[in-house]
Amino acid sequence: MDVRRLRLLVELSRLGSMREVADELGHTTSTVSQQIAALAREVQTPLVEPDGRRVRLTPAGRRLADHAVSILAAVDAARRDLDPDAEPAGTLRIAGFATAVRRSLLPIIGDLATSHPGVRVLVSEYEPLEAFELLASDDIDLALTYDYSLAPAALRNDLDALHLWDVAWGLGVSADEPTPHGDSAAVFAAFAERPWIVNSRNTADEHAVRTLASMAGFTPRIAHEIDSLELVEDLIVAGLGVGLLPLEWQCRQGVRVLPLTDPGVTLRAYAVTRRGRERWAPLRLVLDRLRSGATCEGTVLCTS
Repeated sequence: MDVRRLRLLVELSRLGSMREVADELGHTTSTVSQQIAALAREVQTPLVEPDGRRVRLTPAGRRLADHAVSILAAVDAARRDLDPDAEPAGTLRIAGFATAVRRSLLPIIGDLATSHPGVRVLVSEYEPLEAFELLASDDIDLALTYDYSLAPAALRNDLDALHLWDVAWGLGVSADEPTPHGDSAAVFAAFAERPWIVNSRNTADEHAVRTLASMAGFTPRIAHEIDSLELVEDLIVAGLGVGLLPLEWQCRQGVRVLPLTDPGVTLRAYAVTRRGRERWAPLRLVLDRLRSGATCEGTVLCTS
Protein backbone atom coordinates (compact mmCIF):
# COMPACT_ATOMS: atom_id res chain seq x y z
CA MET A 1 0.00 0.00 0.00
CA ASP A 2 1.17 3.48 -0.85
CA VAL A 3 1.94 5.29 2.41
CA ARG A 4 0.99 8.62 0.83
CA ARG A 5 -2.53 7.30 0.24
CA LEU A 6 -2.65 5.96 3.79
CA ARG A 7 -1.75 9.43 5.04
CA LEU A 8 -4.64 10.92 3.07
CA LEU A 9 -6.99 8.33 4.58
CA VAL A 10 -5.82 9.19 8.10
CA GLU A 11 -6.37 12.89 7.45
CA LEU A 12 -9.84 12.15 6.03
CA SER A 13 -10.74 10.21 9.18
CA ARG A 14 -9.55 13.16 11.24
CA LEU A 15 -11.04 16.05 9.21
CA GLY A 16 -14.11 14.35 7.72
CA SER A 17 -14.01 16.21 4.39
CA MET A 18 -12.08 15.72 1.14
CA ARG A 19 -11.93 19.52 0.70
CA GLU A 20 -10.49 20.02 4.18
CA VAL A 21 -7.90 17.31 3.52
CA ALA A 22 -7.01 19.00 0.22
CA ASP A 23 -6.64 22.38 1.91
CA GLU A 24 -4.61 20.90 4.78
CA LEU A 25 -2.13 19.11 2.53
CA GLY A 26 -2.03 21.47 -0.44
CA HIS A 27 -3.78 19.19 -2.93
CA THR A 28 -6.91 19.57 -5.04
CA THR A 29 -10.09 17.89 -3.87
CA SER A 30 -10.04 15.84 -7.08
CA THR A 31 -6.53 14.55 -6.30
CA VAL A 32 -7.57 13.48 -2.79
CA SER A 33 -10.66 11.72 -4.16
CA GLN A 34 -8.64 9.91 -6.84
CA GLN A 35 -6.00 8.72 -4.36
CA ILE A 36 -8.60 7.43 -1.88
CA ALA A 37 -10.31 5.61 -4.74
CA ALA A 38 -6.97 4.09 -5.82
CA LEU A 39 -6.36 2.92 -2.25
CA ALA A 40 -9.82 1.30 -2.20
CA ARG A 41 -9.00 -0.58 -5.40
CA GLU A 42 -5.69 -1.65 -3.90
CA VAL A 43 -7.34 -3.19 -0.81
CA GLN A 44 -10.35 -4.34 -2.85
CA THR A 45 -12.98 -2.87 -0.55
CA PRO A 46 -14.88 0.47 -0.38
CA LEU A 47 -13.30 2.88 2.06
CA VAL A 48 -15.76 5.83 1.87
CA GLU A 49 -19.49 6.23 1.37
CA PRO A 50 -21.74 9.25 0.71
CA ASP A 51 -22.98 11.20 3.71
CA GLY A 52 -25.15 13.97 2.31
CA ARG A 53 -22.84 16.34 0.45
CA ARG A 54 -19.85 14.92 2.26
CA VAL A 55 -18.35 11.44 2.63
CA ARG A 56 -17.62 9.30 5.61
CA LEU A 57 -15.42 6.26 6.12
CA THR A 58 -16.94 2.85 5.82
CA PRO A 59 -16.30 0.39 8.69
CA ALA A 60 -13.46 -1.05 6.59
CA GLY A 61 -12.16 2.47 5.99
CA ARG A 62 -12.11 3.19 9.73
CA ARG A 63 -10.25 -0.04 10.46
CA LEU A 64 -7.70 0.70 7.76
CA ALA A 65 -7.28 4.27 9.06
CA ASP A 66 -6.55 2.84 12.52
CA HIS A 67 -3.92 0.53 11.03
CA ALA A 68 -2.53 3.40 8.98
CA VAL A 69 -1.78 5.46 12.09
CA SER A 70 0.56 2.71 13.33
CA ILE A 71 1.99 2.08 9.87
CA LEU A 72 2.81 5.74 9.29
CA ALA A 73 4.35 6.06 12.74
CA ALA A 74 6.57 3.05 12.01
CA VAL A 75 7.56 4.46 8.61
CA ASP A 76 8.44 7.82 10.18
CA ALA A 77 10.48 6.07 12.89
CA ALA A 78 12.34 4.05 10.25
CA ARG A 79 13.14 7.19 8.27
CA ARG A 80 14.48 8.92 11.37
CA ASP A 81 16.48 5.83 12.28
CA LEU A 82 18.09 5.61 8.83
CA ASP A 83 18.63 9.32 8.37
CA PRO A 84 22.40 9.89 8.62
CA ASP A 85 21.74 13.41 9.86
CA ALA A 86 19.27 12.36 12.55
CA GLU A 87 20.05 12.36 16.26
CA PRO A 88 21.62 8.92 16.92
CA ALA A 89 19.21 6.53 18.60
CA GLY A 90 18.81 2.77 18.64
CA THR A 91 20.48 -0.43 19.81
CA LEU A 92 24.03 -1.07 18.61
CA ARG A 93 25.30 -4.68 18.85
CA ILE A 94 29.07 -5.03 19.26
CA ALA A 95 31.21 -8.16 19.54
CA GLY A 96 34.90 -7.97 20.33
CA PHE A 97 37.91 -9.30 22.17
CA ALA A 98 38.46 -8.28 25.76
CA THR A 99 41.28 -5.75 25.35
CA ALA A 100 39.49 -3.79 22.64
CA VAL A 101 36.33 -3.71 24.75
CA ARG A 102 38.27 -2.45 27.78
CA ARG A 103 40.65 -0.12 25.99
CA SER A 104 38.55 1.33 23.18
CA LEU A 105 34.87 0.67 23.85
CA LEU A 106 34.17 1.09 27.57
CA PRO A 107 35.21 4.78 27.68
CA ILE A 108 32.92 5.46 24.72
CA ILE A 109 29.94 3.66 26.28
CA GLY A 110 30.34 5.62 29.49
CA ASP A 111 30.37 8.89 27.59
CA LEU A 112 27.40 7.97 25.38
CA ALA A 113 25.22 7.36 28.41
CA THR A 114 25.40 11.10 29.02
CA SER A 115 25.84 12.59 25.56
CA HIS A 116 23.49 10.30 23.59
CA PRO A 117 21.12 8.47 25.95
CA GLY A 118 19.07 7.24 22.99
CA VAL A 119 21.94 4.96 21.92
CA ARG A 120 21.97 1.57 23.66
CA VAL A 121 25.11 -0.53 23.29
CA LEU A 122 25.04 -4.32 23.73
CA VAL A 123 28.50 -5.91 24.13
CA SER A 124 29.48 -9.56 23.68
CA GLU A 125 33.00 -10.96 24.06
CA TYR A 126 34.12 -12.95 21.02
CA GLU A 127 37.38 -13.79 19.29
CA PRO A 128 37.81 -12.52 15.70
CA LEU A 129 36.74 -15.68 13.85
CA GLU A 130 33.55 -15.81 15.90
CA ALA A 131 32.91 -12.08 15.49
CA PHE A 132 33.33 -12.30 11.71
CA GLU A 133 30.68 -15.03 11.57
CA LEU A 134 28.28 -12.91 13.61
CA LEU A 135 28.92 -9.96 11.32
CA ALA A 136 28.30 -12.07 8.22
CA SER A 137 24.98 -13.32 9.60
CA ASP A 138 23.99 -9.75 10.56
CA ASP A 139 23.76 -10.68 14.24
CA ILE A 140 26.02 -7.75 15.19
CA ASP A 141 26.65 -4.28 13.80
CA LEU A 142 30.32 -3.88 14.72
CA ALA A 143 33.18 -6.32 15.36
CA LEU A 144 36.33 -5.45 17.30
CA THR A 145 38.94 -7.84 15.93
CA TYR A 146 42.68 -8.32 15.67
CA ASP A 147 45.34 -9.99 13.60
CA TYR A 148 49.12 -10.27 13.81
CA SER A 149 51.70 -8.69 11.54
CA LEU A 150 52.90 -12.21 10.69
CA ALA A 151 49.36 -13.49 10.15
CA PRO A 152 47.31 -10.74 8.48
CA ALA A 153 43.57 -11.34 8.32
CA ALA A 154 41.93 -11.53 4.91
CA LEU A 155 38.72 -9.46 4.91
CA ARG A 156 35.77 -10.22 2.67
CA ASN A 157 35.19 -7.55 0.06
CA ASP A 158 31.93 -6.49 1.72
CA LEU A 159 33.66 -5.50 4.97
CA ASP A 160 35.46 -2.31 5.99
CA ALA A 161 38.13 -2.20 8.72
CA LEU A 162 39.21 0.81 10.79
CA HIS A 163 42.70 0.34 12.27
CA LEU A 164 42.63 1.22 15.98
CA TRP A 165 46.00 0.51 17.59
CA ASP A 166 48.99 -1.85 17.71
CA VAL A 167 50.57 -3.85 20.55
CA ALA A 168 53.99 -5.52 20.41
CA TRP A 169 54.05 -9.15 21.55
CA GLY A 170 56.86 -11.35 22.77
CA LEU A 171 57.43 -14.89 23.94
CA GLY A 172 56.20 -15.72 27.44
CA VAL A 173 58.58 -18.08 29.26
CA SER A 174 59.43 -19.08 32.81
CA ALA A 175 61.33 -16.37 34.68
CA ASP A 176 64.22 -18.74 35.45
CA GLU A 177 64.89 -19.53 31.78
CA PRO A 178 68.24 -18.29 30.39
CA THR A 179 67.96 -15.33 28.02
CA PRO A 180 68.59 -16.30 24.40
CA HIS A 181 70.30 -13.67 22.23
CA GLY A 182 69.48 -12.78 18.66
CA ASP A 183 66.44 -12.24 16.50
CA SER A 184 63.02 -13.88 16.74
CA ALA A 185 64.21 -17.06 15.04
CA ALA A 186 67.02 -17.42 17.59
CA VAL A 187 64.64 -16.88 20.51
CA PHE A 188 62.19 -19.45 19.12
CA ALA A 189 64.97 -21.93 18.40
CA ALA A 190 65.97 -21.87 22.09
CA PHE A 191 62.54 -23.29 22.97
CA ALA A 192 62.06 -25.63 20.03
CA GLU A 193 61.69 -28.70 22.23
CA ARG A 194 59.16 -27.14 24.62
CA PRO A 195 55.37 -27.59 24.39
CA TRP A 196 53.66 -24.54 22.86
CA ILE A 197 50.49 -22.73 23.90
CA VAL A 198 48.16 -21.08 21.38
CA ASN A 199 44.70 -19.51 21.42
CA SER A 200 41.72 -21.85 21.67
CA ARG A 201 39.21 -19.69 19.73
CA ASN A 202 41.31 -17.99 17.07
CA THR A 203 44.04 -19.10 14.68
CA ALA A 204 46.08 -15.89 14.27
CA ASP A 205 48.60 -16.47 17.06
CA GLU A 206 49.12 -20.11 16.00
CA HIS A 207 49.90 -18.88 12.49
CA ALA A 208 52.41 -16.41 13.94
CA VAL A 209 53.99 -19.12 16.12
CA ARG A 210 54.27 -21.55 13.21
CA THR A 211 55.75 -18.86 10.94
CA LEU A 212 58.51 -17.95 13.39
CA ALA A 213 59.15 -21.58 14.25
CA SER A 214 59.54 -22.34 10.54
CA MET A 215 62.09 -19.52 10.29
CA ALA A 216 63.92 -21.14 13.21
CA GLY A 217 63.89 -24.52 11.47
CA PHE A 218 61.39 -26.52 13.52
CA THR A 219 57.71 -27.40 13.77
CA PRO A 220 56.21 -26.38 17.13
CA ARG A 221 54.47 -29.05 19.18
CA ILE A 222 51.14 -27.43 20.02
CA ALA A 223 50.21 -28.87 23.40
CA HIS A 224 47.63 -26.45 24.78
CA GLU A 225 44.89 -24.23 23.34
CA ILE A 226 44.06 -21.52 25.85
CA ASP A 227 41.97 -18.37 25.55
CA SER A 228 42.79 -16.73 28.92
CA LEU A 229 46.22 -15.13 29.16
CA GLU A 230 46.13 -15.61 32.92
CA LEU A 231 45.82 -19.35 32.30
CA VAL A 232 48.66 -19.17 29.78
CA GLU A 233 50.79 -17.74 32.60
CA ASP A 234 49.72 -20.55 34.93
CA LEU A 235 50.85 -23.14 32.38
CA ILE A 236 54.18 -21.36 31.88
CA VAL A 237 54.84 -21.25 35.64
CA ALA A 238 53.96 -24.94 35.87
CA GLY A 239 56.56 -25.70 33.19
CA LEU A 240 53.93 -26.92 30.75
CA GLY A 241 54.77 -24.72 27.79
CA VAL A 242 55.66 -21.35 26.31
CA GLY A 243 53.46 -18.97 24.30
CA LEU A 244 52.97 -15.47 22.99
CA LEU A 245 52.15 -12.68 25.47
CA PRO A 246 51.94 -8.88 25.10
CA LEU A 247 55.39 -7.33 25.55
CA GLU A 248 54.00 -4.80 28.05
CA TRP A 249 52.01 -7.43 29.93
CA GLN A 250 52.23 -7.05 33.70
CA CYS A 251 53.42 -10.58 34.28
CA ARG A 252 52.78 -12.51 37.44
CA GLN A 253 55.76 -13.71 39.43
CA GLY A 254 57.54 -16.52 37.65
CA VAL A 255 56.83 -15.31 34.08
CA ARG A 256 58.68 -12.94 31.79
CA VAL A 257 58.20 -11.89 28.18
CA LEU A 258 61.14 -12.04 25.78
CA PRO A 259 61.23 -9.41 23.00
CA LEU A 260 60.92 -10.63 19.42
CA THR A 261 62.71 -8.73 16.65
CA ASP A 262 63.50 -9.10 12.95
CA PRO A 263 60.67 -9.84 12.52
CA GLY A 264 58.65 -8.65 15.44
CA VAL A 265 55.15 -9.80 16.33
CA THR A 266 52.58 -7.00 16.43
CA LEU A 267 48.93 -7.42 17.32
CA ARG A 268 46.80 -4.99 15.29
CA ALA A 269 43.30 -4.10 16.47
CA TYR A 270 40.46 -3.14 14.13
CA ALA A 271 36.83 -2.03 14.13
CA VAL A 272 35.09 -3.96 11.33
CA THR A 273 31.69 -3.23 9.79
CA ARG A 274 29.68 -4.39 6.82
CA ARG A 275 30.20 -1.98 3.93
CA GLY A 276 27.53 0.70 3.70
CA ARG A 277 26.23 0.23 7.25
CA GLU A 278 28.36 3.06 8.65
CA ARG A 279 25.76 5.59 7.51
CA TRP A 280 23.45 4.44 10.32
CA ALA A 281 23.69 7.24 12.87
CA PRO A 282 24.46 5.19 16.05
CA LEU A 283 27.12 3.15 14.26
CA ARG A 284 28.66 6.23 12.68
CA LEU A 285 28.77 7.91 16.09
CA VAL A 286 30.68 5.01 17.69
CA LEU A 287 33.01 4.68 14.71
CA ASP A 288 33.83 8.38 14.92
CA ARG A 289 34.62 7.99 18.63
CA LEU A 290 36.78 4.94 17.93
CA ARG A 291 38.57 6.81 15.15
CA SER A 292 39.32 9.69 17.50
CA GLY A 293 40.57 7.30 20.17
CA ALA A 294 42.79 5.53 17.63
CA THR A 295 44.95 8.65 17.39
CA CYS A 296 45.65 8.66 21.15
CA GLU A 297 48.20 6.52 22.94
CA GLY A 298 46.83 4.31 25.73
CA THR A 299 48.06 1.84 28.30
CA VAL A 300 47.62 -1.85 27.45
CA LEU A 301 45.40 -3.45 30.08
CA CYS A 302 45.35 -6.99 28.68
CA THR A 303 44.89 -8.72 25.37
CA SER A 304 42.79 -11.55 24.01
